[in-house]
Amino acid sequence: MTYKLYYWPSIQGRGEFVRLALEDAGAAYVDVARSPGGMAAMTRLLREGSPRPFAPPFLQDGDRLVAQTANILFYLGPRLRLVPDDEGSRLEAHQIQLTIADLVSEAHDVHHPIASGLYYEDQRDEAKRSAAFFVRERIPKYLAWLESLLDRAGGRFVFGDVVSYVDLSAFQVLAGLAYAFPNAMAHVEPKVPRLLALRDHVAARPRIASYLASDRRIPFNENGVFRHYPELDG
Repeated sequence: MTYKLYYWPSIQGRGEFVRLALEDAGAAYVDVARSPGGMAAMTRLLREGSPRPFAPPFLQDGDRLVAQTANILFYLGPRLRLVPDDEGSRLEAHQIQLTIADLVSEAHDVHHPIASGLYYEDQRDEAKRSAAFFVRERIPKYLAWLESLLDRAGGRFVFGDVVSYVDLSAFQVLAGLAYAFPNAMAHVEPKVPRLLALRDHVAARPRIASYLASDRRIPFNENGVFRHYPELDG
């Protein structure tokens, strides 16, 4: 079975969290919107899909359509062996992923604090105010929480020494924050050594390393969730 992933073709965005899981598992998948006619197919499902998704990313598995990043990963986790078997761990992984989704939303809203429909240049002053609080308060708080999960687990990953989709997502968050806020992250990183070790363990996984070196990994850019504007990286 080949999974079909639907997401915008020119950005990593929220779809990247799903791509990383599929890539690490060696799953067969098509990044539909990056294929000829793919954008039209994605638009059609946004209008007519059942259940009808609000926005990408969404995943098609046969006749089943699953939307929302955390929900997609909750669905894929057991199928890709990227979550422990017991129900308690699956629910905990989902809870962690939902919290990561909160962080991703806050990171996006730093550069678009008023409205997503406005250009960054239309809300630059407000973005500066938002960024000051985000880099001072929110990044350290989120990363300290992830660090505490690793402290509790006592292994390389959140659930010990076996990788899960939340570890792949933590890697993506660190990569995105380092791109968007390199100065701020330079101050925070010494306080989260386990999280940095997790980042390195994930990057060294053979399939992930191959993916990161390939043209399938879209570079970070100023159209995605994580954007680097020097004036926001105090």
